[in-house]
This record gives sequence, structure tokens and C-alpha cells, in this order.
Amino acid sequence: MPIQKLDSIDRKLLDILQQAADTPIAELAAQVGLSQTPCWRRVQRLKESGVITRNVMLVDRDKVNVGVTVFVSVRTSTHSQDWFDRFRAAVEAIPEVVEFYRMSGDVDYLLRVVVPDIAAYDRVYKRLIAGTQLFDVSSSFAMEEIKFTTALPLGYAA
Repeated sequence: MPIQKLDSIDRKLLDILQQAADTPIAELAAQVGLSQTPCWRRVQRLKESGVITRNVMLVDRDKVNVGVTVFVSVRTSTHSQDWFDRFRAAVEAIPEVVEFYRMSGDVDYLLRVVVPDIAAYDRVYKRLIAGTQLFDVSSSFAMEEIKFTTALPLGYAA
């Protein structure tokens, strides 16, 4: 079911839910000025239309010992579908890779990897290059996290 248009109440609901997905319907309704049933229906409509894709809990990286973030730039000289399918399967099999993008410009792919230390990253690197021919792999370690959010800006929502 495609959503027709997001109004200011939908955007406010999304803003609240991006901060705390477990906010009770009664609290949500009060914050957006609706009664509980219409509020619940709006949240369901946002889910059914695919605007809300899933509910997750965020985990403190340091407390689960993956406090080191590595950005990995990959360049390849091969651009066939068969090569990409193998590379994608290799990347998807590495749980330390938490983000994976195909890029424009000088870098073909960018990965965000979380690990406890450099030795753990070295093991990830060896798994990454084991089954795939890569032209260049460059790793940059984040020294400090200055801003991190999973909340999307909603000012552009139609």
C-alpha cells in the first residue's frame, strides 16, 4: 500500500519513533495531539507503506567490544556481474562489515567495519581479499566519533 503523502503529524511520529522506537502508543498520541486509535492507525500505515522498514535496538559498540571503526575503500579492475556477485557474497558473510556501498568516483566500494582492534581488522581484511580479486584496498581508522545518528532528516519528506 503506497503512502499518499506525509503530513506534519506523520513526520512528527517518525521523528519520535526514530529516537525511541519503543515509545508507547499512548505517549506517541499525546505528543502528536491524536487519540490512541488514530495514532496507532497512522503508525500501521507508515509500516504497511514501507516508510517504517523495521524496529531495532541500538547496542553500545564499546560494551560489546567493537569500538574501533574502519572505513575500507575498495577499487577493482573487474566490473562483471559474476565478480560482483562473488564480492557481495564475501562481504555479506563478514559480520564485522556493517555498511556496504557502491560508490561513484575513484573508489568503487566503501565499507564500514567495526572491530575490537587492529588485529581483528587484519583478520577481516584477509577474509575480504581471500575469495575476490581486488585492485586496491585502503583502510582508514576513525580516530574519534564526532556525530553518529540513525535518525534520517525528515524535512525532505513529501
